[in-house]
Amino acid sequence: MRFKSLLIALTIASSAFAQEKSLIAPGATLQKVSGQFTFTEGPAVNRKGDIYFTDQPNDKIWKYDTQGKLSLWMNKTGRSNGLYFDQKGNLIACADEKNELWSITPDKKVTVLMTDLEGKKLNGPNDLWIDPQGGIYFTDPYYQRDYWQRQKPEVEGQKLYYLPKGKKTPVVADDQLVKPNGIIGSADGKTLFVADIQGNKTYQYQINTDGSLSDRKLFVNQGSDGMTLDAEGNLYITGKGVFIYNAKGEKIQHIPVDEEWVGNVCFGGKDRNVLFITASKSVYTLPMQVRGQ
Repeated sequence: MRFKSLLIALTIASSAFAQEKSLIAPGATLQKVSGQFTFTEGPAVNRKGDIYFTDQPNDKIWKYDTQGKLSLWMNKTGRSNGLYFDQKGNLIACADEKNELWSITPDKKVTVLMTDLEGKKLNGPNDLWIDPQGGIYFTDPYYQRDYWQRQKPEVEGQKLYYLPKGKKTPVVADDQLVKPNGIIGSADGKTLFVADIQGNKTYQYQINTDGSLSDRKLFVNQGSDGMTLDAEGNLYITGKGVFIYNAKGEKIQHIPVDEEWVGNVCFGGKDRNVLFITASKSVYTLPMQVRGQ
C-alpha cells in the first residue's frame, strides 16, 4: 500500500512538473542576443512582431525584428524607459529625462503627450500600458537620476496614474502604493496588474468603463520591475529571472537568467511565441509553447 501511494505521489509530481515545463517550447533554451548594453528596459512589440526596447542610461531605443536582426532604431530618446505601441503604431515612451510621456511615430517624429502635473514635474514615468480606448496607465516611482538638476520629488507620493486619451493632465488611479513599477493590462481591457516593487507585492484591479480602477486585491506577494501576460492568462514578472504565475496567483515556473537583474519581458516574433527578456546588460529570447496575449 505504501509503495502504491508513493507511486501515485510520484506520478502526480511528474505530471505537475511536465505541465510546468510545457510553457517552454520542447528543447528550447535561453538564447543571448547581445550583451552590449548598460541597462535594458521597456520591451514593446509592434503588429509585425518586431520588438523595441531601451538602453536607458545610453538614451537609445533598439529594434529586434522578426528575422532576428538587432539594430539601433533611435538616438536621443528623452531617456526613454518603458515603451508601448498604441493602436496607430506609434511608440509611446516614458521619457524620463524631463518626466514626460512621448509619442514617437514610425519615422521618429516626437509629440509630447504630457509634461507635468499642475505645474509640477512627476517623479519619473517608468512603465505604461494602453487600454483599448487609448487611455494610458503609467507608474511614477522616484529614482534619482544623475542627469536631473533636482534632488527631491516635486509631487507628493509615488502613484499610479491614468491619462485619458486626448488629455494633457493625468488623474490618480491609485495612491496607496509604496513604489509602483511594472504594469500590464489584459487584452480585453478589463483587468490591470501593477507591481509595487518596494512593497514587494503585485496587485490586480478591475478596470471600469471610465478608466477608474476598483476591486483592488493582492495577486501575489512579489514585486516586479516589468511584466507581461500570455494568451492563457499567465502573468510573467521579473527580478531574479522571470517568474510565471497562473491566473490564480500560483507560481508555475521560474526561468533563471544569468544576469544580476531582469528588468522586463514581452512576447514577440511573427507568431508572438518568443519570450523577449531585457536583463540589464543583455537581452535574451526563449521560444515558448504559448503566445503573448
